[in-house]
Amino acid sequence: MIILLCFLIFWLAYNNGANDNFKGVATLYGSGLASYQKALRWATLTTVLGSVASLFLANGLVVAFSGKGLVPDSLLGTPNLLIAVGGGSALTLLLANRLGLPVSTTHALTGGLVGITLITKGTIPVQVFLYKFILPLLLSPILAILLATLFSTVIGHLARRFTISKANCLCVDLDTTSTLAPQQNALATELTLPVPLVKLGHLRECAQEQSQSLIKMDLTKTLDITHYLSAGAVCFSRALNDTPKIAALLLIGSITYSSGMVLVLFAMMIGGLLGAKKVAEVMSHKIANFDTTQGLSANLVTSLLVLSASQLGLPVSTTHVSCGAIFGIGLVSKNYRWETIKQILSAWVSTFPLSALITTITFC
Repeated sequence: MIILLCFLIFWLAYNNGANDNFKGVATLYGSGLASYQKALRWATLTTVLGSVASLFLANGLVVAFSGKGLVPDSLLGTPNLLIAVGGGSALTLLLANRLGLPVSTTHALTGGLVGITLITKGTIPVQVFLYKFILPLLLSPILAILLATLFSTVIGHLARRFTISKANCLCVDLDTTSTLAPQQNALATELTLPVPLVKLGHLRECAQEQSQSLIKMDLTKTLDITHYLSAGAVCFSRALNDTPKIAALLLIGSITYSSGMVLVLFAMMIGGLLGAKKVAEVMSHKIANFDTTQGLSANLVTSLLVLSASQLGLPVSTTHVSCGAIFGIGLVSKNYRWETIKQILSAWVSTFPLSALITTITFC
């Protein structure tokens, strides 16, 4: 029984990696800043780091997805429950991966737990279900859309206001200014004080500036590096949020918390490396067109929301947050593909009941 459970959880984590690992770097690939393979390698590295960090930072999610407070206490930690939830969630994700649709592992797991609860108890604890599961899952994509719209609008306004969009170099030089310093004998002494002078321009203009400039910054390169870091932050926070959810299904018998985490980490890494291509194309090229600045805005919003949720033990969906952020960018730029968005929304709506149905059939 333990071997079967480990296999199913490995399969679930594999499909999670295939569906989710690339979401953080989709803006790198979609904006043309990185090739598919380069973006995938960065996603894999930061996903591994996030999974390792979850050993220390995300214990609240392990408790939330053990089913405690939702399913009957007599079923908690039993192989039948864990195998049914793991198998139902894995099959749901496998179908989504075949179709290339980004769906939520969190919704799949929650649907499985609710399905088990309904057939064993006939009812679900509404307050626990609403506040611990439904509200975080529903509000997170809405917040992502609003924040991404705000971030993108503000950053775009600042770029136009300070003509940053036409400049790719920033120099900081020292200028001098004179001031009068009063003395005790009522006379004044002229003082010369250094004052920083900020200049925006093109790289060739920076190269012609005096060598004693305090700072010479390539804005394009700085923006690209920041975009990479933000993409890594999304992958890190996604792994931090998802790894303990899946590992919670392994906390029975002789399987330790750390052993379960390692199994999930390895499976997620392999799944991302071998199976992420279809979802990557949809996320990067079929939802909306965006440039590096807009992609950076989306990543900042996603990492902020998911990291905050992980610390609070709230089961938000990285899929919904990251897609919501890209939706928001598309709304600002008025350059989105509504047909693809409708397909993704349909997949989101069906994930919960489909996983509940498959899990219930497996359990029975």
